[in-house]
Amino acid sequence: MSFKHVMELYELMDSIHVTGEDVSNYLNQINGDGEVSVETVKGEKGTTDFVKVSIPGVNGKSKGGNAPTLGIIGRLGGIGARPEMKGFVSDGDGALSAMSAAAKLLDMTRKGDSLEGDVILTTHICPTAPTLPHDPVPFMNSPVDILTMNHHEVTQEMDAILSIDTTKGNLITNHKGFALTPTVKEGYILKVSDDLLHTYTQSTGTLPVTMPITTQDITPYGNDVYHVNSILQPAVATASPVVGVAITTQTAVAGCGTGATHLTDIEQVVRFVIEVAKVYGEGKCAFYDVDEFRHLENLYGKMTHLQTLGKQEVTR
Repeated sequence: MSFKHVMELYELMDSIHVTGEDVSNYLNQINGDGEVSVETVKGEKGTTDFVKVSIPGVNGKSKGGNAPTLGIIGRLGGIGARPEMKGFVSDGDGALSAMSAAAKLLDMTRKGDSLEGDVILTTHICPTAPTLPHDPVPFMNSPVDILTMNHHEVTQEMDAILSIDTTKGNLITNHKGFALTPTVKEGYILKVSDDLLHTYTQSTGTLPVTMPITTQDITPYGNDVYHVNSILQPAVATASPVVGVAITTQTAVAGCGTGATHLTDIEQVVRFVIEVAKVYGEGKCAFYDVDEFRHLENLYGKMTHLQTLGKQEVTR
């Protein structure tokens, strides 16, 4: 039952004293088949602990197999904004989702249900992150910059990536639960994956919800253009397809807001990403149409320049 892990990890993370090692200890005590590593990184605005969980599949690349590897990233600025705000913040939902999924996957392997392909889950743990002004509601900032996050959270082994991020601070997706973005690959915004939509309906028992994204959203932070949030920042650091799993609400909620984490929504996200991991490793879930993508590039060329900061304007 994934809800058990969601509740237990929420209680663990809702502390000013929590560290990546605490999360690692929780995961290791499950005693499943996996490897957990923690690295503390210092930035200009403090420190954070990056956590990486690698769970081998029976035919995964880590064991010499050929099943594809799924990456699941819990994207966020921080799980807390102390001392400005007291308690677990809405922005922490990505970390809670990713680590709860890791816990459930480890528990599954302990009980004999190993997946076909490898799964790599990453996030970072910071209970004292700064905030940042943003319209219509404040953003969470982070002790480290986005390049550092991508360096620690996006790995070469990931053949496809689900990026989970609290996406409540906007007026474009007015739904309580979660929504899927179109697939992003090498600067192209592609159609929403039919296979992922099917998994959405199967795991939630409801019609799928999608979130619109724009060209600005898939460009790197630091280019002085509007981004809905950092949900698709992993796409600037990889050639693999990336899909955002946006945790959403009906009203605009600040990332630094407390008392705004809905555990039932987190549990839905956890079940969804686990179901995707099952079918993706078996080769039954396509994030994009390979032939159509090749055709697009033949027609219009590469769009990888959108993965860079672009041409820097000179101010006279």
